[in-house]
Amino acid sequence: MPRISVLMPTHNRADVIGFAIKSVLAQTEADFELLIVGDGCTDNTADVVAGFDDPRIRWFDLPKAPHFGYANRNIALRQARGELIAFTAHDDLLFRDHLELLARAFDNPRLDWIYSRPLWISTDGIIVPFCANLYNFDELKRFLTVANFLPASCVMHHRRCFERSGYWPEEVKKAGDWVYWRRIINDGDRRSFGYLRSPTTLHFSASWRKSRHAQVNMVKTMLDIADSVAWWPAALKHAVPETVTEQSVVYEAMSKGGDQWSRSVRYDVGTVIDRLAWDHVLVSYPETRKQAAELAKSKATVERQTKEIQDLEAQLARQPTSA
Repeated sequence: MPRISVLMPTHNRADVIGFAIKSVLAQTEADFELLIVGDGCTDNTADVVAGFDDPRIRWFDLPKAPHFGYANRNIALRQARGELIAFTAHDDLLFRDHLELLARAFDNPRLDWIYSRPLWISTDGIIVPFCANLYNFDELKRFLTVANFLPASCVMHHRRCFERSGYWPEEVKKAGDWVYWRRIINDGDRRSFGYLRSPTTLHFSASWRKSRHAQVNMVKTMLDIADSVAWWPAALKHAVPETVTEQSVVYEAMSKGGDQWSRSVRYDVGTVIDRLAWDHVLVSYPETRKQAAELAKSKATVERQTKEIQDLEAQLARQPTSA
């Protein structure tokens, strides 16, 4: 029996689902099954899935269910054999160690549900981190009462959540994942969920939204920052030609770069968060901003004086020595 069951619902994204499947099959943790749930697909998704010769794939070609097809997802989940349940979208990509890192967290027997730091990818290839720490009470309260800001691909939970909290809500029109996550958290306690600060997935804006930022305010703000500053890391920017999907561009970079690409992205995500925290301190605390300005001025003075000394030494070196 596989340790992990990965659910991938899909509806007519034959253009990108192949990249999503490849990112699952490339996992360093190989003890899984991949449940691909076709929700009334009318394109050639079935052909794309059939092109993968891997016994871990289970294809559910189902008629269209109401709304976002939550009923079809439950059909597959009721047949899931894994102790742990993971999720991914047909247009998202997983880092190679995604399953390994999240599954390792369940060595703590208290954990029922865990998520990793979200990374959102704009339609023009900009990677932005999302800062969401549910261990902070105000952020947890906002998540439970206001809005969802965690893509399903960031989440893994134990199968005992089915027994305690049921399956995905089939009656809701949208945000079924958010409804389900809240139910799991509320049915448990503060110690039963976990947060992996390292990013392990890449979440792309759904094509039907026709939005660069997928209508998430914090993502929009982060993209505005990325557009306006010179220091945004190069590893978090990908040029996307009009003729291809952003998934194909990022998948190529991920597959060619291997583990070094993942390390670079994670390091630069830390750089962005550190820089934003630093800028916030400078803006929020004028005295600190003044000290920073004085430090920069002092540094510039030292650099200028050093340059003057170097120029003088060079001039002396060019002068002829006396006999």
